[in-house]
Amino acid sequence: MVSREEMRKKLEGVLTAKRFVHSLNVMKTSMELAQKYGEDKEKAAIAGLLHDCAREIRGEELFNQCKKYHIHIDDIDRIQPELLHGQLGVEIAREHYGVEDPAILKAIRYHTTGGRDMSLLDKIVFIADSIEPNRTFPGVEELRKTAFNQMDHAVMMALDRTIKYVISKGALIHPDTIEARNYLILDKKNSIAK
Repeated sequence: MVSREEMRKKLEGVLTAKRFVHSLNVMKTSMELAQKYGEDKEKAAIAGLLHDCAREIRGEELFNQCKKYHIHIDDIDRIQPELLHGQLGVEIAREHYGVEDPAILKAIRYHTTGGRDMSLLDKIVFIADSIEPNRTFPGVEELRKTAFNQMDHAVMMALDRTIKYVISKGALIHPDTIEARNYLILDKKNSIAK
């Protein structure tokens, strides 16, 4: 794996200036959350930095890259191809940045949609993407505060917000988002029952 500084320099060359700043902010926020919750800060930094490493790949090139890496494209992905950048990001992080750590790759994979049985690192990067300092949507301050006090509650808030937003746009809800939300609810119920 190349150094984080080398990753940063390489990433700067492939992302727009705005997305590069976003990636740096997600890295910083991921590190702060990792510090708060006792997660590995370096893993959080790398996953946060590289979470959008495939985000600028669009159009036919996106589908060609998915084909190259044998990424399954379903009907939702065809209609909303921007959702593929998490899956493709795993392959780009591995091939172009030398990342082999399964925990980092999984956090990159699920940073947009969430997923079933998210690890703490997955949750950190997922939330950091939503609350980094340049995010300004209504309710972001409450989400930021919650993220540093109750991670699972913050993830649930973010998932609910995403689902409501997607519904308001008349778009398709990714099954991974539904799985993430359902799993969190079931996990909480199971924890209370113990």
